[in-house]
Amino acid sequence: MQYVSTRGGVGAVDFEGALFSGYAPDGGLFMPQHIPSLDGDTLRRWSRLSYRELVKELCALFIPAALVPPTTLNDLIDRAFSRFRHKDIIHLSRLKGGLNVLELWHGVTYAFKDLSLSCTGQFLQYFLEKQQKHVTILVGTSGDTGSSAIESVRGQKNMDIFVLLPKGLCTQIQELQMTTVIEDNVHVFAARGNSDEIDEPIKELFADVDFARKYNLMSLNSVNWSRIMVQIAHHFYAYFQCAPALDTTPLPLVEIVVPTGGGGNITAGCIAQRMGLPIRLVAVVNSNDIIHRAVQHGDFSLSQSVKATLASAMDIQEPYNMERILWLLSGSDSCRTRALMEQFRASRSLQLPQDLHRKLSATLRSCSASDEDIVGAMRRCWEENLYLLCPHSALAAHYHYCQPDGTPRCCLAPASPAKFQEAVLRAGLAPQLPPGITALTAMETRSTPLERDQDWAQLLRERIAAAAEQWGAAGQGATQP
Repeated sequence: MQYVSTRGGVGAVDFEGALFSGYAPDGGLFMPQHIPSLDGDTLRRWSRLSYRELVKELCALFIPAALVPPTTLNDLIDRAFSRFRHKDIIHLSRLKGGLNVLELWHGVTYAFKDLSLSCTGQFLQYFLEKQQKHVTILVGTSGDTGSSAIESVRGQKNMDIFVLLPKGLCTQIQELQMTTVIEDNVHVFAARGNSDEIDEPIKELFADVDFARKYNLMSLNSVNWSRIMVQIAHHFYAYFQCAPALDTTPLPLVEIVVPTGGGGNITAGCIAQRMGLPIRLVAVVNSNDIIHRAVQHGDFSLSQSVKATLASAMDIQEPYNMERILWLLSGSDSCRTRALMEQFRASRSLQLPQDLHRKLSATLRSCSASDEDIVGAMRRCWEENLYLLCPHSALAAHYHYCQPDGTPRCCLAPASPAKFQEAVLRAGLAPQLPPGITALTAMETRSTPLERDQDWAQLLRERIAAAAEQWGAAGQGATQP
């Protein structure tokens, strides 16, 4: 299995190369050169597997045994899931009115990103130990990615992680989960800007090929293929849990409703579709609705500004994983994808060609919901089930409540409501806080402010160089990849 850039400007790499790259050197995103196809018999066999076993089967399709032996791969995945609170790792709650909520948030930081990042952290450590190499991880976060990424690598001597968060635009708990980690290899920056603005210096540093190579720069955002790969398992597990029966031909259809920000989870769903899983995907977004406009009207254009919503982790204007989806829909046409993304980059707007828009609309349904819709879904779910939803999960529930058609449906729940006290209170409900969350307020915090009058990219360059020098002074010596 080889991986190619969506923009076609670099040669193919293996899984290790894609894992350590984040963005491809040509600015594109890595994707498998071919998508494995599964037949009905394989799907029926997989339907009896646990979530953990599904992750192992899927990862084995995309990571050759010659690169990571099967027993080693299984051990890495077992180690990744060892800190999850639920025995099944993820859990389906079957609620009234056919509302099925797949809880993806039983990891350390109470967010779905723990699932893929815990595995990615283990894959990184495996290769780094073999190579005796140091890497610099650079992450921009709108909420949950930062804390999950930090937890996946905290304390590791051969990795330094630099996380930029938008000060005041994450919830207090999300911010505390990042700023209370004070290991020497963790560097948190609180920026006076929104999620898209903090991505700019990160893109600048990755675009500086010499700098990125010198400091072995990589990302753990969902630009990283490893994140997408593990998230494919959500969709298989959701399908097997919610399909009415698998003894028919063709297999029944299940609708998967995906709260969507950067688009990593919905991209994983598109790949699952390509593999033969009979699912219909619904991307639900908040008032930052660029994906909804693209699906409905072919309008992939930025709004004037990012709108702050109750579903703060999805307050994103540039869903970078749409590039992967457009590449898939264009038949892996890297030249066309590059031209489209260059046009978007130059003008901040893009009207999708008619054929691509038709394919996108056939692949995805979409829905945009307001804060009032979020609050309404949270209240209804509590009144009917005594079950709390986080505001992102409530977007999926809102879609379900608007579709009383009896379709087998699974709503992905990306985060615990414990992380979003303000939204729970806004809905007139009482937060339920586990001890691991309440303890954060008494812990020491550490972060570096980034003010608007500062050159964020230059400051990051200096801090990254200093961290690499310190690692080298410890007797390791930064090596070239």
